[in-house]
Amino acid sequence: MIRAFDAFSLPVLRWLDPEDAHRLAIQGLRFLPPVKPRTDDPKLAVRAFGLNFPNPIGMAAGFDKSAEVPDALLRLGFGFVEIGSVTPKPQAGNPRPRLFRLERDEAVINRMGFNNDGAEAVLRRLAARAANGGIVGVNVGANKDSPDRVADYVKLIETFAPVASYFTVNVSSPNTPGLRNLQEGALLDDLLGRVIDARERVRQKAGDTPVLLKIAPDLSLAQLDDVVQVARSRKVDGMIVSNTTIARPSTLREEMRAKEQGGLSGRPLFRLSTRMVAETYVRVEGAFPLIGVGGVDSGGAALTKIRAGASLIQLYSSLVYKGLGLVDEIKRDLTSTLLRTGRDSLSEIVGADAATLTAEDWPGI
Repeated sequence: MIRAFDAFSLPVLRWLDPEDAHRLAIQGLRFLPPVKPRTDDPKLAVRAFGLNFPNPIGMAAGFDKSAEVPDALLRLGFGFVEIGSVTPKPQAGNPRPRLFRLERDEAVINRMGFNNDGAEAVLRRLAARAANGGIVGVNVGANKDSPDRVADYVKLIETFAPVASYFTVNVSSPNTPGLRNLQEGALLDDLLGRVIDARERVRQKAGDTPVLLKIAPDLSLAQLDDVVQVARSRKVDGMIVSNTTIARPSTLREEMRAKEQGGLSGRPLFRLSTRMVAETYVRVEGAFPLIGVGGVDSGGAALTKIRAGASLIQLYSSLVYKGLGLVDEIKRDLTSTLLRTGRDSLSEIVGADAATLTAEDWPGI
């Protein structure tokens, strides 16, 4: 079914404006038959953040911003889905055009600006599907015009705790002016302190909801030192490495499109984001697990990200070029790797190459 869907949809969607194609993909998934997903190989199961993931492959935030199709994505074989970013109030985002394909680079640039239906609508959808099971995380952000952005995060934690499998605190999008400043020492410490306090306040009613921090790949190593120190001192449950980059490598072939403002994702981000996974992994020292994101477009890329230090991975941009069949392809490759090497689980190779990677020259993305 997935092969047939890809064969029909990919050529059609690539002819459309990228944002129109995205909207059509969401609509198509809403009408996906309620088929039961194929059972994953038990060797692919991952225990992280107190949750049991059937496989390590997640849909990254940004695809299903307003929780319209999380169950359809789970049925397609994802081990987990992250919806959002969600803001307290509905938000239109930045003016169009704001999403661009760099075809020859297998990359995407976006400057969406946290466009979403707002907390009330998203909460209604997540509450309606709560009995369906599956791991659905909620990526939270602040409204662009908010007078108190930290208060926005706190409000969202309190709102979504009963229906979120986990939270991702997104302070790393480059498309909301000033948002990345919240990654800086004292500001991040205050934000995470108030977020964790909010989680604790609702724990008795909502249960224990893990809180993850998503960071940018553009941090210096000194900044990363500070971020990890704050994350560990505030006892977050994990980190997601990384968001899109504002950098533009000289190797990009789509030179005109590369001049568009926004965050770059896809294949050109792979080396930088993977290096940041390794750098974060050695600094975390096992205090919590990591999710690796950025340029995962094959089983080999997923394996590299895991060996750099990621317990789980997420993808999104690669689906634009490879289709939904990529999910099963990666799972097959990971399973065959475990079988070939005589290992029982992916946890045995998490971080195996981290020290080696951090000793290499800094990658030009």
